[in-house]
Amino acid sequence: MGPLVVPALGQRMPRLKAFNRLQVILQHLNMSKSADSSAEVLLEKKGCAGVITLNRPKVLNAFNISMIRQIYPQIKRWEEDPETFLIIIKGTGGKAFCAGGDIRAITEAGRVGGRLAQDFFREEYTLNNAIGTCRKPYVALIDGITMGGGVGLSVHGHFRVATEKTLFAMPETAIGLFPDVGGGYFLPRLSGKIGYFLALTGFRLRGRDVHRAGIATHFIEAEKVVALEKDLTELKSPSKENIADLLDSYHTKCKLDQEKEFILNEHLDKINSLFSASSMEGIVQNLKRDGSPFALKQLETLAKMSPASLKMTLRQLREGASLSLQEVLSMEYRLTQACMRGHDFYEGVRAVIVDKDQSPKWKPATLEEVTDEFLDSCFKSLGSSDLKLQ
Repeated sequence: MGPLVVPALGQRMPRLKAFNRLQVILQHLNMSKSADSSAEVLLEKKGCAGVITLNRPKVLNAFNISMIRQIYPQIKRWEEDPETFLIIIKGTGGKAFCAGGDIRAITEAGRVGGRLAQDFFREEYTLNNAIGTCRKPYVALIDGITMGGGVGLSVHGHFRVATEKTLFAMPETAIGLFPDVGGGYFLPRLSGKIGYFLALTGFRLRGRDVHRAGIATHFIEAEKVVALEKDLTELKSPSKENIADLLDSYHTKCKLDQEKEFILNEHLDKINSLFSASSMEGIVQNLKRDGSPFALKQLETLAKMSPASLKMTLRQLREGASLSLQEVLSMEYRLTQACMRGHDFYEGVRAVIVDKDQSPKWKPATLEEVTDEFLDSCFKSLGSSDLKLQ
C-alpha cells in the first residue's frame, strides 16, 4: 500500500457536505418509515425536538424489548445531532403514558430459563441510564397512567409534566417484584419517607399530587398537552433554561386543583415516623402500635404484599439512598435475576395479571421467614453477568 495521501481541506469539503446531506436524507427516510401509525413506537423529528411516541394504546403503551431496542439508539443519535435540542416522550390513546413493561413475556421466558428474562432488564436499565445521563433536555409528558417501567422512561429525565389524568404508582411488591427501573435511586430521594411509603404499599398518586410528591416537575391541564408539545418543538435553538421557562409558564397558568390539599398532607408526620424503622418488622410494629385508621389501612395493604419483596424493597431503598443511579441500576439488575430464580414473581403475576384471583400464595409466607441470608444472596454480585454501565 502506498503512502497515505491526505487531500487539502478545500478538496474534502464538497465530499463531506455530500456525505452529510446523504446522512440527513437517510435519517429522514428512516423517520418517515418509523412514523407508520401501526408501529409500536414512533420516532420523529419535529422542529427542534426528537419525539418518541409509545404507540400501543390497547395495552396502555406497555413496552417490550423491541421498543427498547428502537428507543435507545435513537436517543443516542439525537444526543449527538446538533439540530436536535430536546427530546420529548409521550404515549398515545389518551389513557396512559406507559403502564409498564411487558410482564407476561418476561414471566414466560423466566419460567423456561429464556434469555429474555436477562436481556429485557439489562436493556431496559441501560435505557433508563441513557435517560438519566442524557445531555439533551428530556421532557416526559406523563399524561395518564404512569407505572413501573413507565416511571423508568420518565422520572430520570430533566422534566416530567403531569396532568389531572396522571396516575402514578410503583405497585411491584404486589406481584413479587420490587420498585425497579431506578426506584432505588429516586424514591429515597423524595422528601421524608414518602418514597418508602409509595414503594412498600404501592399507593397511587393522581394529578397534581404527582407534582406535590416531587415526582413530576410540572403540572398542566390535559387539554393543554398538544399546545405545549407544539410550543416546545417550535422553540428556536432552545437552551435547557428556555425549555424550563416555557414549562414554568404553562405550570404557573394552571389553576386546576390548586386549592385541593395534597392527599398525603395530613399523614406526612405519621409516614415519616412510622416508615423510618430500619426493618420491615419494625415498620409493622410501628403501624400496630400507632393503631390509627391510617396505620391500620397500611397494615392491611402490606399484609397482601410478598414478604420477600417488602424486605428486598426496604433494603434496596436504604442502600440506594447513597448510591449513584448507575450503582442502583446495577444492584436492581441483581435483584431482578434473584426474582427470576425465585417463586413469588411468577405467583404474583399469576394471581394479579393472569388468573386475577388476587390471592397469591407467597413463599415464604411471613416476614419473619425471610432470612438475612436469603436477602444477602439476592444482593450478591453476579460476577461477569453483572450489569455494567458507564
